Amino acid sequence: GGQRPAPAAPPGRPQGECLQLLLRRSREAKNRAYCPYSRFPVGAALLTASGEIFSGCNVENACYSLGVCAERTAIQKAISEGHTSFRAMAIASDLGDHFIVPCGACRQVMREFGTDWDVYLTKADGTYIVKRLEELLPLSFGPEDLKK
Repeated sequence: GGQRPAPAAPPGRPQGECLQLLLRRSREAKNRAYCPYSRFPVGAALLTASGEIFSGCNVENACYSLGVCAERTAIQKAISEGHTSFRAMAIASDLGDHFIVPCGACRQVMREFGTDWDVYLTKADGTYIVKRLEELLPLSFGPEDLKK
């Protein structure tokens, strides 16, 4: 019989220039954060499956509970432009001694779009560690659980 074409491999981790761009875009977004109350700027850059990057920063409000995190800002921008498949996110802050991590609410919003993508947690000096979303939110609840 004839050979069937191999299925396209899912895009892997961003490498080289693509990764450096993702990290840089998260730092640039951090510099645009609106955080007059916490003085804790955060930036995020989200890489879609098609290779586009959407960035976001935290945006606070005098009514504190109406603030939104950088990670959710980036995701909402991507969704509003028609993207629902993500490869990676980089998160930046001014933390020097610790890697920035997403809050629980952001982890749940990120998880809505799968568990098998990478999150680059950075320090102010640019060093980073990589975690799978599954590692950041184990035993998670997602869209498929509503079909059980």
